Amino acid sequence: MEHAYGNAELTERYRRAGFGGRVGWGKRPALLVIDMANAWTRPDKTFGSDLSGVTDSIVELLAVFRRKELPRYFTTMAYDPDMRELGEVFAKKIPGTRTMVRGTADVELIPELGRQPDETLIEKPRASAFVGTNLTSQLISDGVDTVVVTGCSTSGCIRATCESAIDLNFRVIVPLEAVGDRSSYAHAANLLDIDNRSGDVTPLSDVLKHLG
Repeated sequence: MEHAYGNAELTERYRRAGFGGRVGWGKRPALLVIDMANAWTRPDKTFGSDLSGVTDSIVELLAVFRRKELPRYFTTMAYDPDMRELGEVFAKKIPGTRTMVRGTADVELIPELGRQPDETLIEKPRASAFVGTNLTSQLISDGVDTVVVTGCSTSGCIRATCESAIDLNFRVIVPLEAVGDRSSYAHAANLLDIDNRSGDVTPLSDVLKHLG
């Protein structure tokens, strides 16, 4: 049986096993744009893949969040040239992270997002946007109870961020068309797991309808 989002038979099996409840929306959402930097969005880069469709969806969400003056946060991964922040074990497992040097083009957000001066940029040392950062305290300060998680990669930083968010008792919404991965199989499999364990995977149109 294919382990993939959209597999109705497997989804029903998860439901019967006690997974897959709906967290729904709270009163104040924030938009998290995870790692939409050059290193991940340019196909010619080591980490890169074609995320043009994901970019378009995020731009659409950003317009709504900006119009409604709701909180927006961006993340990237960046380290000093000596890589001490990276850590020996993490660097061995994902050696490509050694190219993520603070101040280089690889770690810069893509210009299509048009990040504004009032939009926080967080440099995260690990996959989750919450680990080793002050994101939690910023969300609390902004009165946020719901995070709309977008960006890449579904199997890595998106999943890790969703798991951290629900562990901290934030509601998690994942717009289906606003997340992506270099592997379509990993993308589909991890969307299934996120939807059953840590957040509500929701069509972009439904997210926009709710916000609108």
